[in-house]
Amino acid sequence: MKINYWLLKSEPSTWSWDDQVKAGVEMWDGVRNYQARNMMRDKFKLGDMVLFYHSNTKPPHVAGIAKVSREGYPDHTSWDPDCKYYDEKSSPDNPRWIMVDIEPVQEMKMVSLVDIKANPSLDDMPLVQRGQRLSVQPVSKEQYEEICRMGGIS
Repeated sequence: MKINYWLLKSEPSTWSWDDQVKAGVEMWDGVRNYQARNMMRDKFKLGDMVLFYHSNTKPPHVAGIAKVSREGYPDHTSWDPDCKYYDEKSSPDNPRWIMVDIEPVQEMKMVSLVDIKANPSLDDMPLVQRGQRLSVQPVSKEQYEEICRMGGIS
């Protein structure tokens, strides 16, 4: 079975690495971009590895390693009018949005965006490409391993 590698962004004020660790297995909901949704729906597989990235913080950084513990399924938060992720065009009969479950694997020493940008072997990561703002991004095995090495995980 081929393992894929991903980077998932979350603002720590919304959902932090510490929140993920406390929760254990938890749904990754609220993705409202079609390209990101399609990756979660079509490409995320059980056991895929995830770089858990804190965005909109100083400094932005990878905080830990997680893995996919449930493949894509309908994001029910889009059906709840009281939820901030509500989408009136989504329904149980015609779900528009997808989520996956992830679980924490290992905390790491913070790997900041500045350090990632300074590492020439990571120049091709979507994270460092101009205009790349997706909250779900593919990562190569080599990039994943380099981030792990930088974070003190061998």
